[in-house]
Amino acid sequence: MTENVQTHKGASAVNFGEFLCVLCPAGCLIEAEFTEERPPKLKSLSGNTCEKGQDWVKQEIEDPMRTIATSLPVRGGDFRCVSLRTTRAIPREKVFDVMDEIRALGTMDAPLSIGQIVLNCPAGTDTEIIVTREVNKAN
Repeated sequence: MTENVQTHKGASAVNFGEFLCVLCPAGCLIEAEFTEERPPKLKSLSGNTCEKGQDWVKQEIEDPMRTIATSLPVRGGDFRCVSLRTTRAIPREKVFDVMDEIRALGTMDAPLSIGQIVLNCPAGTDTEIIVTREVNKAN
């Protein structure tokens, strides 16, 4: 979660944001200062009680990554849908492109096995889309 406020120091703009760290139960409120350039660069931060929070905020600012968990309909299975997920985090800006490729798979045919790869390198990312629920053929 961020709240950005721009202030200007000389000719360059600086952004400030607040991040609620989700990596451990402490839930630190971390304040960060980062450049406005693209991609932004972390300048300073405060409020974290461990290095995990520092690393997480740096990644959220400079190279935000996300995982996807979704589902598709199944034809001829003992379940109507199959759950899917990415095997690795992907760049946040690629999420919609990856979802477009997953949707393009349409209805899956049973049987489907846990860990089965249904899509390799969607949208040019370094991940696979795998099945996370066993779907057997319907009787």
